[in-house]
Amino acid sequence: MKNGHEEPYAHASYRIAGPTHIAFSGGRTSAYMLYHILAAHDGKLPSDVVVSFQNTGREMPETLDFVADCARHWSVPITWLERDSDDDRGFRTVGHNDAARNGEPFQRLVEERGYLPNAVARFCTAELKVRVAKRYMLSLGYSHWTSVLGLRADEAKRVARACAPTKERWQNHCPLADAGITKRQISAFWKRQTFDLRLANVEGKTPLGNCDGCFLKSEKTLAALIRDFPERAQWWLDVESGVRTRGRASRFNKNFALADLASFVDRQGDWVFDQEDALCDAPHGFCE
Repeated sequence: MKNGHEEPYAHASYRIAGPTHIAFSGGRTSAYMLYHILAAHDGKLPSDVVVSFQNTGREMPETLDFVADCARHWSVPITWLERDSDDDRGFRTVGHNDAARNGEPFQRLVEERGYLPNAVARFCTAELKVRVAKRYMLSLGYSHWTSVLGLRADEAKRVARACAPTKERWQNHCPLADAGITKRQISAFWKRQTFDLRLANVEGKTPLGNCDGCFLKSEKTLAALIRDFPERAQWWLDVESGVRTRGRASRFNKNFALADLASFVDRQGDWVFDQEDALCDAPHGFCE
C-alpha cells in the first residue's frame, strides 16, 4: 500500500478472512495495525471485514480528527458508533461532524446504572465499546466472527487474557502480538508518516489517548489533565460528585476522590510533577 513510506516487511498474521471486526480505538497502535492489514490486502479490505470506532464522548478532539484522517489517507471505511439505549439496535451511527464530544454516551450510561465504573467493574468499556461493536456486527447479519485487537507483543498479559477461549460470538485475534510488534516500532513508524495523532507520544505511550480522564490512568496522568485541561477534567469531577452509591459519595478510583486530587494540584502547584514520589505513576488504578 502506498502512503509515502512502506514497512519493509509483512507478516502472515495481517492476512485475515471474514467475517471479521477490526476494533479501531483511534490510537497510534490500532492505526498501525489497520495500516498493515490494509497493506496485506493490497489496500482494500475483503467485503466481510469491517472497521468500527466506538466513541464514548470523552475522546480528545485530536483523536476524532485522527480517526477521520486514517479513513481519508488510506481510503478505508471506518464506521463511527455510539451507544444509544433509545435505539432498538442499542447504538447509533455517527460521523466526525456529529459525534458526541461532551461525554453524552458515557454520562447516559452512568445515569442508567446509578453508580460509577471503576477498575473492578469496568462496565464503561463493556457497554460503550465491546457491546456496541457486538450489536453492530449482529445488525449486519453475522452470528459469529473474529475480532481483531491492537494489542502488542510487549503487552503479553493483556494478549493472553484477550485470546483466551470465550463463550462470546467472537474469538479475538492479535496480529501485532503475533508479528512481535512493540511500542518502539510503532513510534518509529509514525515518525515516518505524512500525518500523525496530534497528541503527545511519551516513550511510546499517549497519556491523553482513549478516554481523557479514564480511571485506569495513573494519579500523575490525571493530575496533569486537571492542570493542563481543566475544562475537560471538570466533566469527570462533575460526574463523580453527582453520583452516590448506597447513600455515600461514589468514586472512579478507590484510592482518591478526583475533587481531592484537584484540590491538591491547585494548592501544591507544578513542583509535584517534578518531584518523583509526589504523585503515583502506576497505571490501571494500581496506585496505593
